[in-house]
Amino acid sequence: MEKSTSLSQKVIRGGAWVFTLNIVARGLFFIRTVILARLLLPSDFGLVGIAMIATSMLLSFSGTGFAPALIQKKSGTADYLNTAWCVEAVRGIVLAFILFLLAPLVAIFFNNPEAKLVIQVMAIAIALTGLTNMGMIYFQKELQFEKLFIYNFSTQMATLIVSVSLAFILRNVWALVYGTIFGAMTKLILSYVFHPFRPNLKFDLDKAKELFRFGKWMLGSSILIFLLTQGDDIYVGKLLGVTALGFYAMAYRLSNLPATEISHVISQVTFPAYSKLQDNIPKLRESYLKVLQVTVFLSFPLAGLIFILAPEFTRIFLGEKWIPMVPAMQALAFFGITRAINATTGPVFQGIGKPKINTVGSMFQLVVFIAIIFPLTHRWGILGTSIAVIIPNILFMIYIVKKLESTMNYKLVNFIAFLLPPIIGSITMCFVLSLVYIWDNITLFGFLLSIILAISIYLIVMYNIDKFSNYGLKNNLSQLFLRMWGHGKE
Repeated sequence: MEKSTSLSQKVIRGGAWVFTLNIVARGLFFIRTVILARLLLPSDFGLVGIAMIATSMLLSFSGTGFAPALIQKKSGTADYLNTAWCVEAVRGIVLAFILFLLAPLVAIFFNNPEAKLVIQVMAIAIALTGLTNMGMIYFQKELQFEKLFIYNFSTQMATLIVSVSLAFILRNVWALVYGTIFGAMTKLILSYVFHPFRPNLKFDLDKAKELFRFGKWMLGSSILIFLLTQGDDIYVGKLLGVTALGFYAMAYRLSNLPATEISHVISQVTFPAYSKLQDNIPKLRESYLKVLQVTVFLSFPLAGLIFILAPEFTRIFLGEKWIPMVPAMQALAFFGITRAINATTGPVFQGIGKPKINTVGSMFQLVVFIAIIFPLTHRWGILGTSIAVIIPNILFMIYIVKKLESTMNYKLVNFIAFLLPPIIGSITMCFVLSLVYIWDNITLFGFLLSIILAISIYLIVMYNIDKFSNYGLKNNLSQLFLRMWGHGKE
């Protein structure tokens, strides 16, 4: 019991650190995005988007899955670090060289000559990333997220300072490019400052094969996730051009910001925790349902706010030149909801050593995505692209929830019961806000007042649902808070 309690407290404290990091990091990201959006053009973001597509493609199609394999291992992790580092280092250098050579072809594919040099320079970031200290996985494996907080915060701050400073000086795409490279360099250097592991050039083929037996499913998922998350960018960049890609990339990034951060916290914290609970299904089920409850409690109202306030947010913070992205941003808010829910399931299957389930689901998701993205994008532009990413994600959610039902021995009605209260609260919030949100061109003060009003309405509705039902949200949140400070009981 004591061991279980200790793990629970470590998970919650770890979650608090990761959540705090993401709040801070997203605050820095927001400041960076607003300043850069004001100083640069949508086409500049589109150029970097093309480079990121090429970079992500190579990384996804060559992923080893060694990091999650090391986290999932119960013991003996240290014996595998040198082998894993050697593979990742060679992979990074080789991929950087390949990206440099492929840059002209990528520029031709997107019919944008300017992209060639941008891609070639961005290749440096891949090489730097491959050399990162493999010992950093211990901070996640052992739920020591306070160290990851300082590590990632330092990287975010360095990227912000360099990118913004260069944007004021250069006023072009190179501010984004050099900021990205400097961030990768900072992350590399700090990884060796924060963890004492020093790699040796010792490669063990048997150990590599053992890690890859788990990692191959992570590789499969990585490839499928790339096609699902970058396929829309590829279509937009190819069919609609670099400016449309800039609009779509910004809409996607901002509309999914809350869900992305929630899913980031979930995957970092729950994966190693579920790995430790993989032999205790009842405890795993209990932990998962609590995570699901908190996730939907946070993600649903955030998506509702994005949907309602997207036009004024864009006008106030980014400027009138970004208004064409608003319909896509509103549609993608619904994608953010399903993404946050799906994020609760992936760590479960990884933690119990069944990543194949996610891979199979992603394959089905990809087939649907490929079938609908071209006609929808051709007909409705980036709004159609947004719809094309929502539909497969909903189908994936249905599939993965059914798999969870059989894996953890719980009924589908339990899953739905956790979704209904935040759905009711969010719909009520949006309805009331739409009634009072009738003025045009509101000021920043009015915008902030609208957010306060919306959150207040949501919390009142959720409080009353929790009070007059067996939802148990207050009790769950109270336990999480107490465990965060070391006073909780199992």
